[in-house]
Amino acid sequence: MNKLKIMFLILLLTEAAFGTIRYVSKTGSSTPPYTSWETASDSIQKCISICVDGDTVIVANGVYKESLIINPAITLIGSSMDSCIIDGRGLALITISLEDHGYISGIHIIGRGKENMNFKGVLCGDFKNLDVMNCRISNCYDGIYFTKSSGEIKNVIMQEIVSGVFTFCMSDTCKPKLYNSLLVLDAEEGTHAWTSFDGGQPTIENNIMVGKIRDEFSAPSGISTSFRNHKTISVKNNLMSGFVYCIPQQDGTDSGIVANNVMTENLKYRGIIDYPNNILRIRSNILSKGGHAIKTQVQPNVNYNLFWENDKNISSPFSLGSGDIEANPMLVKDTLGYSLKADYHLQKYSPGIDAGDPSILDIDGSRSDIGLFGGPLGQIYTYLDLAPKPPRNLTAQLSEGQILLSWNRNSEADLFRYRVYRDTLPGFIYDTSKIIGVVSDTFFVDNLPDYYRAGTYYYKITAIDSAFNQSPASEEITVVVTGAAEGPPVVTEEYKLLQNYPNPFNPSTVIPYRLKDGGYVKIMVYNLLGELVRVLQNGYQNPGYYEVEFSPTKDERRKGEGILEFETFYRNDVVSGIYLYRIEVIGEGNIPRFMDMKKMMLVK
Repeated sequence: MNKLKIMFLILLLTEAAFGTIRYVSKTGSSTPPYTSWETASDSIQKCISICVDGDTVIVANGVYKESLIINPAITLIGSSMDSCIIDGRGLALITISLEDHGYISGIHIIGRGKENMNFKGVLCGDFKNLDVMNCRISNCYDGIYFTKSSGEIKNVIMQEIVSGVFTFCMSDTCKPKLYNSLLVLDAEEGTHAWTSFDGGQPTIENNIMVGKIRDEFSAPSGISTSFRNHKTISVKNNLMSGFVYCIPQQDGTDSGIVANNVMTENLKYRGIIDYPNNILRIRSNILSKGGHAIKTQVQPNVNYNLFWENDKNISSPFSLGSGDIEANPMLVKDTLGYSLKADYHLQKYSPGIDAGDPSILDIDGSRSDIGLFGGPLGQIYTYLDLAPKPPRNLTAQLSEGQILLSWNRNSEADLFRYRVYRDTLPGFIYDTSKIIGVVSDTFFVDNLPDYYRAGTYYYKITAIDSAFNQSPASEEITVVVTGAAEGPPVVTEEYKLLQNYPNPFNPSTVIPYRLKDGGYVKIMVYNLLGELVRVLQNGYQNPGYYEVEFSPTKDERRKGEGILEFETFYRNDVVSGIYLYRIEVIGEGNIPRFMDMKKMMLVK
């Protein structure tokens, strides 16, 4: 017998000692007092109406089209969040309203809708205690709403909601907790995954919080512990992505810690906002791919964090603290998306390994890793040693009759060398027979022998780490050498539309391209019906290598075509499937210079 079944039996036996077990099923006779499956009630509310404090209501598989008002302090247990459904659509404002202490487990709670802020999945009355375990909550404005209450939310999935958990405490004895849950918000700015006002001691640990970005201004906040009188707050080992603000922390917190979180792919605004009069310790977090990582009015209590690819790490004139580093965290897979297929474990040789707060230990007793899986709430795992990413922006130039190749430097901490490959056939397979050099820097000079002078040559670069893992190859570049042996080579960099990466993708992908000459460049995305989805580039660009991002979750700006610069365009019907991206380059005299098109796949 597995642990879940044992715990379930223990729960039933415990409850049976203090109250009556009653049953709800679509196949029972609906005969009070509903104390067997044969006499089970056909309605949850009908069963609750005869309950007293301490009773337990067990609900069988099925869809129950009703909203509940729970007066006594009872335990409500469904068969599974996937098969036991309370459907409140078109019914009361609140699908489950508790007026006393309660425990809810194993139910999918569907709210009335997301359109009105009064539509709530579960509401707990003043000064009560509510525990919600192993449930799914969807189609409502607020998932769970506490008023002056405490409780524990654990193993809960909230999707198709506007705001996740709202607590209104007014007392230091109010200690709401959110553990090991998934909150996916379909919301705009001003809403929150977790909102806590006026007091209390909230604990938010081991959760995934994702905000669906509508545009660069309309997105929810993550954890808002706002206004005043918070005695303590603990925010640990959470993943927060897709928010305007991850943690807008306002006046009055006596103490608190934000540790071992990952805050990534958040808009151009702030990760953590720390206002005066707070004693908020920010430790061992990864803050990456965002706007302003830490916004503060005083020198913050920030140490042992890792910053990467933010527009700005910390407010001027303040500086990062001791142990803070700016480096590639080397995550196993750092693209989250709403498929939630990212892997935020650190790779072997990541600079975040054993670099966290030395006073915080991992569960194996070593110094804390920075990020989601470090600290006492993390996990023991084997560090993967993955290959580096392919080098980008390979270019060729003439230098005193020689061909000079150059490319962008990789950011992996364990990068060792680059291999340079050359062949006379396009699309060549890069094997050891094609290697012409191994270098540690980001350039290579190819001295072609005389008998190789005239012809067309193709180059690729790969990156090698310290374990000799090899990256995929860079884009291929073409060099045309003209004239006899004594003549100088001539390098011709082509117009080229390269394959997007990653592919398939979610939530975003990068489309690289190369321009031989300057010109007016348009890059457009179409669905398979030929309908225009996005205009990603629409303007003049000089020769060179470029990359443009396509993110169906963001509001892309379209310039020209009768649309003002400050206006935005957004398609809500960008769904999973194959899309086409196309480039057009118009040169001087309005003469087309280059056109090409490729496929990519979005997986939601």
